[in-house]
Amino acid sequence: MAKRKDDRRPLRPATAMVHGGTTRSGFGETSEALFLTQGFVYESAEAAEARFKGEAPGFIYSRYANPTVRMFEERMMALEGAEDARATASGMAAVAAALQCQVQAGDHVVASRALFGSCRYVIETVLARAGVTSTIVDGRDLDQWRAAVRPETKVFFFESPANPTLEIVDIAAVAEIAHAAGAKLVVDNVFATPMFQKPLELGADIVVYSATKHIDGQGRCLGGIVLSSKEWIDENLHDYYRHTGPALSPFNAWALLKGLETLPLRVAQQTRSAARVADLLAESGKVPKVLYPGRDDHPDAAIVKKQMTGGSTLVAFEVAGGKEAAFRFSNALEIVLISNNLGDAKSLITHPATTTHKNLTPEARAELGIGDGLLRLSLGLEDIDDLVEDIEAALAAV
Repeated sequence: MAKRKDDRRPLRPATAMVHGGTTRSGFGETSEALFLTQGFVYESAEAAEARFKGEAPGFIYSRYANPTVRMFEERMMALEGAEDARATASGMAAVAAALQCQVQAGDHVVASRALFGSCRYVIETVLARAGVTSTIVDGRDLDQWRAAVRPETKVFFFESPANPTLEIVDIAAVAEIAHAAGAKLVVDNVFATPMFQKPLELGADIVVYSATKHIDGQGRCLGGIVLSSKEWIDENLHDYYRHTGPALSPFNAWALLKGLETLPLRVAQQTRSAARVADLLAESGKVPKVLYPGRDDHPDAAIVKKQMTGGSTLVAFEVAGGKEAAFRFSNALEIVLISNNLGDAKSLITHPATTTHKNLTPEARAELGIGDGLLRLSLGLEDIDDLVEDIEAALAAV
């Protein structure tokens, strides 16, 4: 739980999401101030020198840090239980920064195979161009993590739940393997949201988010964030961040602060809807496979119960008939919208094989369980009865 600046009693998550990290100007505004500025001025040349030398506190340039962005970082730190954070322009900027800032030519990365397509690209293409090798493993198989370790292994990386099949990785177990090898563990926690899973408490060293998803949650802006210990941020991310410039814009930081105020409410409602829709699909007799972390028939249900406090706002399911049937189902929906995004106030459906994971080979998609009939459904805030009727009508169309 977050603490207020005067160290009075701890604040619970919902309260911290309204008040955490707030810094007020001399005007005493209720809402967080939006500081749309590139730079800052100094009272004297001596003051500028002292600030650049780190001898005096204050902001220098908004590519380095900004008051509104810092409020967002501190509110996320309060929610995640992290010592420090750096906000980025997008979720992929957060992933790329978290990985690139701590490896160099000759190093080795181990990653789970169940990843968003762009994450695979960063690991297998971007890092490879810099001389960093990688090994892709089945994230659920602890023996594969152990076998992949080399003397030069520096980083482990995975998503849990993974995109789009909601595959679960045992965070504590993989963290133990990583630390025994002298490596750092980076966890992408987007699908669980910070409301349902705390990777740092489970042994992860670094957590990344696409704040574009549930944190904004209303389709307004892009954003990302990297959270870790102050020591790791200072030694690895600080200089990389300042010099390569993946900084979050102050306006987007302000929008994300507003999103955090309602995050607990939105995620709770979306999860209730997801659970009901998952049951509807599973009991319909028309869907061969339903994957939802809140159901006991999820392949990794035992790990879900160990490390997550809630299911998810997403459901993955497969319709019989491949791409044609999946398209027919999607096109029959009237309330649920077709989109590659997720975690929005509006319910969204995605066909991963032709969108988010289209760049994987057919063999790689098959290995991950991404068939032509697989759909990923992100539940929004609509009335659940309307969503049920919409999905039932789409099932009838299939």
